[in-house]
Amino acid sequence: MRRTRSLLFLVPLLLATMRPGQSQGAATPTPILIELFTSEGCSSCPPADAFLKQLDQAQPIPGAQAIVISEHVDYWNRDGWTDPYSSSALTARQDGYVRAFAEYSAYTPQLIVNGKTELRLASPGQVKETLLKAAKAEQLPVSIGGLSIEGTSPRTLRAHIDADGSASRHNADVWAVIALNHAESQVTRGENGGRRLEHAAVALDLIRVGKLEKGRPFSQDFSAKLKPGLDAENLRLIVFVQESGPGDVLGAALSEMGRSIKFTDASPATR
Repeated sequence: MRRTRSLLFLVPLLLATMRPGQSQGAATPTPILIELFTSEGCSSCPPADAFLKQLDQAQPIPGAQAIVISEHVDYWNRDGWTDPYSSSALTARQDGYVRAFAEYSAYTPQLIVNGKTELRLASPGQVKETLLKAAKAEQLPVSIGGLSIEGTSPRTLRAHIDADGSASRHNADVWAVIALNHAESQVTRGENGGRRLEHAAVALDLIRVGKLEKGRPFSQDFSAKLKPGLDAENLRLIVFVQESGPGDVLGAALSEMGRSIKFTDASPATR
């Protein structure tokens, strides 16, 4: 039986445990991958969605870059509302964490930091301690270059991904996530019926790019077909390196396409 966990917290209170703006001056901020397993059919999820959005926008973690991903699971769809962003692949990813963490079952909302620590949003002290600790952890350098969109129907996203595995002691998988910067839904049924919900960094595609071998660099071109109708300026590409299991996240990078995208087709319709 899938579960939901009630969040007895206020988003402003959690953000107040950090120091907004401090990370902006960091020369090389440490990336922290923060995954939220959520659903529009779960009444306890909107506060967690709001927390993730604020982390993304405010970047309150000193010396760090919060790279967030909203991963919508599909097991709530049977309860009256079909989440348009839900995916069985993301449910399978959460199930991997269930096994890795020896959980009784999956639940929403669930926040996972760097693949190894769950955030307990009802405990602001634990949130602060976990995020500040993650900001001090060593990470493998990961970079995204040559980001572009080619063609018209379908359009193809292309990029070049580099990861320095020279200090890695274990093999790991390199993953790419194509995500919406922002998404909204007017929910008409289910536990959130009548509510307008907002989300940040909504995962559309989760793609395994390749394998990073311990002690060796990873360098590879990446391409993916984009779904029709997407606004390229509302997209971001997230890349992370993670030990199998799923295990620890060793490094991550983010590129927002509205800021760094290069279009190679001259047609105004693709701009």
